[in-house]
Amino acid sequence: MCSRTTKYDCLKRYFGYESFKEGQEFLIDSILEGKDTLGIMPTGAGKSICYQIPGIMMDGITLVITPLISLMKDQVASLKEAGIRGAYFNSSLTYNQYMKALEYAKIGTYKIIYVAPERLINRAFLDFVKCVKISMIAVDEAHCISQWGQDFRPSYLRITDLIDELGYRPVISAFTATATKQVRDDIIRILELQDPAMLTTGFDRKNLKFEVRKPADKYSFVRDYIRSSPGKSGIIYCISRRLVEEVCDKLNRDGIRTTRYHAGLDDGERRKNQDNFTYDTVPVMVATNAFGMGIDKSNVSFVIHYNMPKNMESYYQEAGRAGRDGENADCILLFGESDVHVNQLFIEKDSENEELTEAEREMLRDRDRRKLRQMTMYCRTNECLRQYILSYFGEDSDGNCGNCSNCLADFMTVDITGTACNVIRCIDSLYTSFGMTTIIDILRGSRSDRIIRADLDSTDLYGAEADSSKEFLKQVINHMLIRGYLVKSEDRYGVLRVSSDRKVTDLLLQREKLKMKYAEDRAESRKKARKHNFDSEDMSNNYSNNEELYQALVKLRLRTAKVKSVPAYVIFTDKTLREMCISRPATEEEFLQISGVGESKLQKYGKNFLKVIREYSR
Repeated sequence: MCSRTTKYDCLKRYFGYESFKEGQEFLIDSILEGKDTLGIMPTGAGKSICYQIPGIMMDGITLVITPLISLMKDQVASLKEAGIRGAYFNSSLTYNQYMKALEYAKIGTYKIIYVAPERLINRAFLDFVKCVKISMIAVDEAHCISQWGQDFRPSYLRITDLIDELGYRPVISAFTATATKQVRDDIIRILELQDPAMLTTGFDRKNLKFEVRKPADKYSFVRDYIRSSPGKSGIIYCISRRLVEEVCDKLNRDGIRTTRYHAGLDDGERRKNQDNFTYDTVPVMVATNAFGMGIDKSNVSFVIHYNMPKNMESYYQEAGRAGRDGENADCILLFGESDVHVNQLFIEKDSENEELTEAEREMLRDRDRRKLRQMTMYCRTNECLRQYILSYFGEDSDGNCGNCSNCLADFMTVDITGTACNVIRCIDSLYTSFGMTTIIDILRGSRSDRIIRADLDSTDLYGAEADSSKEFLKQVINHMLIRGYLVKSEDRYGVLRVSSDRKVTDLLLQREKLKMKYAEDRAESRKKARKHNFDSEDMSNNYSNNEELYQALVKLRLRTAKVKSVPAYVIFTDKTLREMCISRPATEEEFLQISGVGESKLQKYGKNFLKVIREYSR
């Protein structure tokens, strides 16, 4: 289709962009050179273009293997709007639809075909791929091929069987948003990538603001936050179906239009609720982690985790669904200590996989426990949250992003060596192990019945930190856990013990100091963080240049999307509409210069959008 034009021509003609994002060009070039390719790029970095442009330019058909039915539908709709022939094969098609689509595919109707991994062993599909030329197999969500990935799917192991059936080897490309070294090595080994070109783009997405909050009432926090951001679209992730129902019902009763998504709903309701959210009919989605993979909605302004996820990979992937359009977005995690215990229970339950040996199940449990500890440390640290995330994925940062709840808090650095030594000596002096609450009560000299009955008021360190607040001592102990001076048991009791690390001795002998960031005035810190939010919103509003014109374009886009039966962002993204407000194009040539406007969209929508802009300008 595009064999005599360049990748830049394809980028502008079909997608409406003048330049590539970081990493896209390298990956596209390696595919066009016939090399196997592995791209690890965060959500919103533009992975799909990396296989779509080569798919357009290559002679044959590109197969995109993905487990995400919603992504297939949206991607094919977007390709169609851009003037590219595409199709998908998955369980949402009836038998007659499936066979009809295969007939069209055999005669070369489609350039890019999305297929669910379960369909790879279907005899009709195998007969089809043997009678056409497959130029490339692109494996999306490639981490699903590894049992060490957060979404392992055994059906992905059939991909190599499909390649063997072809009798020749097309270019193999693989893409994922998050992958540790172990997962990356599995992708290369299992897919048998041959000397692949590899690229990991930076994980940092500067438009996302990361926050960890510990509100006494999570629901009130969520309700007030949404009310302060009227009209914005967002996702609220809950740890259980019951909690999804509860939060969704409360928000609707409080006048906030909200829908829900979890595995307990029937297919029809899940599909309807997802469409209502995707098409901007309902702005807020409350869901379990069953929702979101493959949702390409670009204008999500906030993602709130009502509970702590089980690992950093899941958190970053889910939080990364905010701000895909490049606009400022909030990623807020509401942490409660009970979240740790609930996730521990899930780890034991999730590892009851009969296909694995007991040794393999225990190995997975150990992996998940370790990941849960790292996720918990993220929630407890006072250091830069962005630095913590980037460090987890092996990327360096300067340690102060200026756009997370910790960097925006009014922290002061305090020397906690003396207090830390008291904590260590207190734990070591006790006849049995206790949790954080008891240790703090002993150090503060509590006269509670529990302390007196257990004779804990007779210990040497009783009352040693009488002048310290509970909040301060809690932060000290959490800091010591993060830094490895203390260890916490994995059970629900969370008992503390002193680490065997040599640095504990160095601390007790005063050979080293221990310092910690501490926010003494939490209320003032929250006020400062809220002010930053409002400042960001003001910048976003200024960027649209005129709210009246922007809203007129939004309404036109919504009407157009309903007629076409596609999500609004498939027509134009919010960012593209804002650029129209600033540039106010008067001619088709000027309209084509707007980022996100390609030739197909100019022909389909240019006349109506230009009319609204001209009327406003007059």
